[in-house]
Amino acid sequence: MLTIATANVNGIRAAFRRRMGDWVEARKPDVLLLQEVRAPQEMLGDFLPPDQWDLAHAECRTKGRAGVGIASRLPMSAIRIGLDRDVVSNSGRWVEADLELPGSGALTVISTYVHSGTAETPTMDEKYHFLDLVTARLAELRAAGGYVVLTGDLNIAHRNIDIRNWKGNLKAAGFLPQERAYLDRWFDEQGWVDLGRRLGGDGPGPYTWWSWRGQAFDNDAGWRIDYQIASPELADRALKAEVDRAPSYAQRWSDHAPLVVTYDL
Repeated sequence: MLTIATANVNGIRAAFRRRMGDWVEARKPDVLLLQEVRAPQEMLGDFLPPDQWDLAHAECRTKGRAGVGIASRLPMSAIRIGLDRDVVSNSGRWVEADLELPGSGALTVISTYVHSGTAETPTMDEKYHFLDLVTARLAELRAAGGYVVLTGDLNIAHRNIDIRNWKGNLKAAGFLPQERAYLDRWFDEQGWVDLGRRLGGDGPGPYTWWSWRGQAFDNDAGWRIDYQIASPELADRALKAEVDRAPSYAQRWSDHAPLVVTYDL
């Protein structure tokens, strides 16, 4: 069995101060994919020791922003960083690695952090540009075949069942028809599989993000915006998907909860 976890940590230093390390120790994922690391390259190893993990990190060119990482107990044979095309706002948002599976074979894992965007502002153009780059890369990976999983915070809720207050967010970034259409294309045209939905039931939820503000967490007024999206070959090996929602607001170490999938590999 292979356990892969993805989590937007909302700043790795803050997350570990809030006892993220206890969750890592208890969960013991084989592969941990991180978003919003918000730390220098060398600091990742301070929290995830290199003698225990193979590490890859795409640091954002804007200090204190974005940043994605991969920590793997399986050895990495290759690391590829970035879909930025020299656009500063796209940096620190994509890292992929080829992992060596026990026995034989390889698994490509990706950690991505898609822009949040704000409706009717230039930030949405940045988001759509990045999603175009992701779509093109996913087409390349599907053409190559094999075991691939795209994970991360996509900042898009796909369906009404993926957001508690969908009626109130029809014109909000993260639930715009143009954003959701990208997921339609990945799933319906390219053949990728949304494991959180396939293995998570018919909904609503399970949600993965709740605002720090108000009673969103206590009332489970959340969004499902964190994903593990697998190639069909890998999806057939996925057994279970779980959202590790904190027991209480006080025990949260991020405004996101990890999404953990167990695979038979």
